[in-house]
Amino acid sequence: MDDRTLTDLLRRFGLSDKEVDTYLSLLEHGEAKASTVADAAGVSKRYVYSVSESLEERGFVEVNDHVVPTTIRANPPDEVIDRLRSDVDAMRPGLAERYSRVERQAEQFEVIKSRATVIKRIRSLLADAESEVALSITAKQLSEVREALVDAVDRGVLVLLVVSDAAADLDADDPGLAGVANVVRTWGEAMPTLLTVDSAAGVVSPPELLRRSTTDRQAIAFAQEQLAPVIVGSFLGNYWPAATELAVADPAPLPAEYTDFRHTVLQATLRLRAGDAPRVTVGGRWTDDDEPAEVVGRVVETRQGMVEPTNNEFPVEHSLVVETDDGDVTVGGQGAFVEDVEADLVRIEAGDE
Repeated sequence: MDDRTLTDLLRRFGLSDKEVDTYLSLLEHGEAKASTVADAAGVSKRYVYSVSESLEERGFVEVNDHVVPTTIRANPPDEVIDRLRSDVDAMRPGLAERYSRVERQAEQFEVIKSRATVIKRIRSLLADAESEVALSITAKQLSEVREALVDAVDRGVLVLLVVSDAAADLDADDPGLAGVANVVRTWGEAMPTLLTVDSAAGVVSPPELLRRSTTDRQAIAFAQEQLAPVIVGSFLGNYWPAATELAVADPAPLPAEYTDFRHTVLQATLRLRAGDAPRVTVGGRWTDDDEPAEVVGRVVETRQGMVEPTNNEFPVEHSLVVETDDGDVTVGGQGAFVEDVEADLVRIEAGDE
C-alpha cells in the first residue's frame, strides 16, 4: 500500500494531515523523542506533544512522560486495528437504530397543537444535542426541561438560555438555575419559546400555547439546516441583547477541543477575562484561497456577543485574534468570510502550558 492510500485511510478515522504525518513518523522510529518526531514530520515540538496526547487518547501511541526527555512510542499496529474495529462494532447498534427510525433526521416540519407536546419535543431535542443549544423559555416551564439542560451542559454542550416572564427578584443563586446553562439571561416579559439545537433543528412556539390550557395558537418543530441558522441569528440578534445577563458559568477545564466555534469563543473570552490568555491550535481553511489552514498561537482578543461586555459589530460575529510567530491571525466559525481562517476544530490549552 502506498503512502497516499495509507494517509487517506487514516484520515477516515478522524486524523488530520499533521496527525497522520506524526503517527507515520513514529511508526518508522518505533519510539522517539518529541524533537526527533517534530523534525521528521515537519512540525513544532509543542505541536508533537499536543498531537501525541490526542493520538494516545485514541490508542495510536503511548506517551512516556515518566522519563526525561519524554518519549513517544507507536503502539503495535495489531493493537491499534483491534481498537478501531472495537470502536466500529460499538457504533453499529446506535447507527442501525437511528437509521431504522420512522422519523429520520431529515428536512421536516411538524405542527404542534398542545403544550405537552412542545415540552416533549424540547426535551427530546435537548437529549440529542451534541454541540450547541440556544433556548428561550418561560420561568414557569424551565423546571420541566431543567434536567435535560443540565445533562446537556454536563456533556460539554454550549447552552445559551433566556428565561422569559421572569420575576424581578430572580437571582443567580436560585437553585432552579444551577448548572442549566453556560450563560443565563432573563427578561421580565413573555416571549416566544425558541429552541435551536446544533444549528440543525428546533422548536418555535408562541407564548400563549405554553401559558393557556385552551388556545388556537400552534407551535412548529423543524429539522432543517437552512432554517435553524436563521432562528439562531434571530435569537442572538433580537432576544439575547434585550435580556439581562444573570449568570455565567466558570470556564471549562483545559485542555479541551471544540467543533462548535461559538463555544470556543466563549471559553477563550472567559479565560482572557480571568487573566489567562489561552493557547489554541486551529484546524480549518484560509478564507482567501480555501487552502487547508493550521494556526497555532495565543488568543489575544475575542469578538463576541454572548457575555457582557459584548464587543461584536453584528449579532452573529464571533471570532478570535490569535498571535502567532508570523503575526496576528483572525479566526471565525462556519461560513467565515471576513476573518483570515474558517475553523473546523479548535483545541484550547492553558496559556502557561
